[in-house]
Amino acid sequence: MSIKSLLSKPFAYFTVLNIKKWSSAPIKTQDKVFKDLIQRAAVTQFGKDHKFSEIKTYEQFVARVPIRDYEDLKPYVERVVAGEADILWPEKPLYFAKTSGTTSGAKYIPITKESMPNHIKAARNAILMYIHETGNSSFVDGKMIFLQGSPVLKTENGVQLGRLSGIVAHFVPKYLQKNRMPSWDTNCIDDWETKVEAIVDETLAEDMTVISGIPSWVQMYFEKLQKRTGKPVGEVFKNFNLFIYGGVNYEPYRAKFENLIGRKVDSIELYPASEGFFAFQDCQSQKGMLLQLDSGMFYEFVEADSFFDKNPKRITVKDVKINVNYVMLISSNAGLWCYNIGDTVQFTSTKPYRIIVSGRIKHFISGFGEHVIGKEVEYALREAVALENVSVTEFTVAPQITPDSGLPYHEWFIEFEKSPEDLNALALKIDGALQKQNSYYRDLIEGKVLQPLKITKVKNNGFQGYMKSIGKLGGQNKLPRLSNDRKIADALQKYSVGK
Repeated sequence: MSIKSLLSKPFAYFTVLNIKKWSSAPIKTQDKVFKDLIQRAAVTQFGKDHKFSEIKTYEQFVARVPIRDYEDLKPYVERVVAGEADILWPEKPLYFAKTSGTTSGAKYIPITKESMPNHIKAARNAILMYIHETGNSSFVDGKMIFLQGSPVLKTENGVQLGRLSGIVAHFVPKYLQKNRMPSWDTNCIDDWETKVEAIVDETLAEDMTVISGIPSWVQMYFEKLQKRTGKPVGEVFKNFNLFIYGGVNYEPYRAKFENLIGRKVDSIELYPASEGFFAFQDCQSQKGMLLQLDSGMFYEFVEADSFFDKNPKRITVKDVKINVNYVMLISSNAGLWCYNIGDTVQFTSTKPYRIIVSGRIKHFISGFGEHVIGKEVEYALREAVALENVSVTEFTVAPQITPDSGLPYHEWFIEFEKSPEDLNALALKIDGALQKQNSYYRDLIEGKVLQPLKITKVKNNGFQGYMKSIGKLGGQNKLPRLSNDRKIADALQKYSVGK
């Protein structure tokens, strides 16, 4: 065991003590964050426009600062992008995390000198808590790979901009630099397929112990490794024992990953975004991720079912309930104020506060009032394939409101690694599991408003083909699990079996 491995354990111990200090006093912690944010931002243009100097209570904040998404905040952001200082947060930001929007085109999310350290610290703390819980620290001696976007940054009006994962690449701690892969040159390759091939070349002979990234793109890396060697990934990398992931739910991929690896490995779930690092898995035996209450972010929540009401009720952590679907809003030291990040979450615990990501507020199906969300379809698929000898590579769901004949239905586009013997039987099992998850959906099926779901098989690598066709192959890009329209579904038709 190396000195680095030995030192990681006392470091983990003191980190855990610090985390328990604020997580055991959540209301006090969030109150302090709230007051600090309001005080610091009172001198900004946004603070002056909303009279932050007069805000003494949360109720006053609610009265002065409405819920905003990027479009609503865009006039302020454009001034920051143009080079103005003291607009959303004191001084200028260090970076802009550039993301692809839908109605907004490119989105520029500010990252400040106060917010940047939290992106790094949270990821580090997730690993340290794992070391403290399991006693496993040997992996720090091996090679670690982080599948991410290019670290090449551009400069606009004195502020650097790029993908979040590329920005974070500039802040990898020195004690991890020697272990980190891929090389800088390989990481800078823009074309994702070329990049993954280069990563395979570089890592094939290395002692990889930690692999990290969005599951769908790590899967692509694993498949190329297996194709190149003819061996399971776990044989290629005999000491690989920790998978760190974020961005999407791992459960739909777990069976496929275990097949590709050839054995089970521990995993840590992270919840990072351009807007902030919100949560990480702090315990291997408990469901959910620890909400980061001491990271310069003040959280508010609105029940998803009432979010589109004229004046939906906003609450703080002290009033949330377990298993309720909430839209999460943040105010942060990056200069975002009551900002709708677009995600829905559910609390699995309030002692401490742990969450799961249940979906996207705009990614649901509710053509008939069923309001089916991401968590429900993922659970239904997992329950159904557990009963069959089936392995799923990727999937997405859309409504078919005007079929050629018969009642409307939900259409599931599924790419199988191992297909079922009877596709219709699998569809019925998924449908039954979904009805158990969503009573509104069950009522529509029983009331003959909808017919049971139907599965459309997608060709091998069909989803990769679709993502490539829209310029979103690899990196931080994710396929929506649910759509309330047919845009993705219609585009997937040409990647379907028999088409």
